[in-house]
Amino acid sequence: MSNAELEERTDNRQKISETAFQLFCQRGIKSVSMDDIAQFLGMSKKTIYKWFDNKNEIVVASTGAYLQDMQQRCEVHFQNSGNAIEELFNIMAMTRELFNQFHPSVFHDLQKYHPDAFKLWMKHRDEYMFEKIRENLLRGIKEGLYRKDLDVDVMAKIRLVQVELPFNPILFPPLKYDLRRVQMATLEHYMLGLATLKGHKLINELKHIKEEE
Repeated sequence: MSNAELEERTDNRQKISETAFQLFCQRGIKSVSMDDIAQFLGMSKKTIYKWFDNKNEIVVASTGAYLQDMQQRCEVHFQNSGNAIEELFNIMAMTRELFNQFHPSVFHDLQKYHPDAFKLWMKHRDEYMFEKIRENLLRGIKEGLYRKDLDVDVMAKIRLVQVELPFNPILFPPLKYDLRRVQMATLEHYMLGLATLKGHKLINELKHIKEEE
């Protein structure tokens, strides 16, 4: 394959996977067909099948691209935050924005119908997210904002479970509970449980500032 052909393949795959991901977020993964993707793109299914063998391959590609983008955005927040609590507030704002876009069934569909894509999420969760949560906990302890007696690894695991909790349709039926509302509530509960008196004061200050914004 020539460089030009490789570039064309990359561009087309990226365009298709990004567009498909928008539809998955709007409607859920299961309810989006190849016909829907083709219609939304204004191209034939034959053209899509030139670059992807099936819908599952699109789900895997779009999930991988989304996770990579999310990591890059997280890194910006980690680098630009003045302390561990500010870091959490910045991640909270990003999470609020992201969850505004998500259909409640996305995580369930990923887990049930697309195991290869779900493995990408699990790898991202168990490696990248776990390590970043640990780093935030250690930073907060060092800064005197989090309690010194925290079991860092256990708290990091608890936070990972909390991230997925709002997607559980049995605990939080989507018609009754807003996904973003549950995610924000669990994050605030987690943050307050970590904090020292100094940390609580800073949380209240930042919360007041955010509410005014």
